[in-house]
Amino acid sequence: MAAWFSAQVVQTGRLPLFCFFVAFVCGFAGIRVSVRLIRAGVRWWPGNLTAGSVHVHHMVFGVVLMAAGGIAGLAAPTGSLPWRAAAAATFGLGMALVFDEFALILHLRDVYWTNEGRLSVDAVFVAVGVTALLIIGALPVGVKNVADYRHLPGSRAAVTTLYATVALMLVLAGITLLKGKPWTALLGLFVPAALLVGAIRLARPGSIWARWRYRSRPGKLARAGRRERRLRQPAIRAKNRVQDLLVGLPDQNPASAGPSPDSGERTGE
Repeated sequence: MAAWFSAQVVQTGRLPLFCFFVAFVCGFAGIRVSVRLIRAGVRWWPGNLTAGSVHVHHMVFGVVLMAAGGIAGLAAPTGSLPWRAAAAATFGLGMALVFDEFALILHLRDVYWTNEGRLSVDAVFVAVGVTALLIIGALPVGVKNVADYRHLPGSRAAVTTLYATVALMLVLAGITLLKGKPWTALLGLFVPAALLVGAIRLARPGSIWARWRYRSRPGKLARAGRRERRLRQPAIRAKNRVQDLLVGLPDQNPASAGPSPDSGERTGE
């Protein structure tokens, strides 16, 4: 394990990325433990931080940490690996606090313990997955090739072909996203065949593509709805069960529930 870490992380210059990854995962796990203890009403836990009548969300501390880590990383000497690693860890911790409340930023209201709040966990999972792939050396298709070909003499045709391929992939990724398949688009950056499949197959019924293209095609919209119920929804329910096990069950009736922990109101803990 030590040999793999030295060869795969340290010698390849990925130590800052690894420190970012560890800080991000630990920060997210730590803040989720904290909010679950607050939600459970554990008396010995300090609870939410308030300044008078204002509740200070943990995303505020995340923004400050991201700023500090980002500035420190830019100011770090190029050859100073410990400095860069510490800056990356600070940035990762701050990003974890911000991403944990990603859904609140998107909706501009407290959806932390609602179904909409699951988006925060999705964002965290995406960030963890992409960073893990980068740590083990996986790169989006074409990135390394473009860097290599640019330094080869007489490779203009190869570079042009490669740029055209990457541009096509970006177009397919855009279509896949418009069809409401972000996970397929993400996978396609590393496995191009997934982009082709995602772009060709039917869009999800509530996606932007479906609203644009299926409004005058009720047959396609009906087929998309049947596929959603048969394939997509069972997978989403399974994913949600895993998320609930890891980060806590959302409120079943948010309208009748009181203010949730880490909401804009003081909870008394």
